[in-house]
Amino acid sequence: MEAMTQADKMGSYEKQAIYYDAIYEAQGKDYKKEAEQIHEVIEKYKKSKGNSLLDVGCGTGGHFAYLRDWYSVEGTDIDENMLAIARKRYPEIAFHQGDFVGFDLGNQFDAVTCLFSAIGYAKTPGNLEAAIGSLAKHVAPGGVLVVEPWFSPEKWNVGKPHAVFVDKPDLKLARINVSERRDNISIVNFHFLVGTPNGVEYFTELHELGLFTQEQYFEAFRKAGLETTHDPEGITGRGLYIGVRST
Repeated sequence: MEAMTQADKMGSYEKQAIYYDAIYEAQGKDYKKEAEQIHEVIEKYKKSKGNSLLDVGCGTGGHFAYLRDWYSVEGTDIDENMLAIARKRYPEIAFHQGDFVGFDLGNQFDAVTCLFSAIGYAKTPGNLEAAIGSLAKHVAPGGVLVVEPWFSPEKWNVGKPHAVFVDKPDLKLARINVSERRDNISIVNFHFLVGTPNGVEYFTELHELGLFTQEQYFEAFRKAGLETTHDPEGITGRGLYIGVRST
């Protein structure tokens, strides 16, 4: 497995974290609908009898408001800035800090999810296999692993500009980037212009995510010992990889 620093594993949300939910609200992200779809997938494939769920790369915990209607939930993320928001929002839920390559909570769950393309932060094929292996280790016999992938190499469009705008009474925000690529790594260099009652701030955040093929995902799931299905549409159009551990 390639050596991997914290900066390599995940892009930093040090400044973006406090605006994260407002940004995706402006984009129309529907956590309730996504949670319902994820629940349907889990119910379709899960063979174990329990209802425990671990969300890896949980961010601010947006899905938890709905997933906890069906599951006993826990979350893990590498970014303490995101976890601080999640813990404040859901003080009754256990959140763990750590990356998805080599983490070990010493427990198994009936469902493990890694959503919103967080798996792309693995960056390299070796780290993808290590991450899927770590996720799978936390899946109980008969349980299910659900991974929402990042873009594949052929679907990443270089030179495409992207923009998000937030217009709230006390928050005006623009987040702009142009998609870049280095080999099979997508480069997302966000430029932020943020206005609040405290003034106007400009900052950037660099995120690098691996562009993995369908074959690489299947191989990672196979090495983790999971029976795997690919849903090409998924919950946001990026697809889902669904792995079941034998009973």
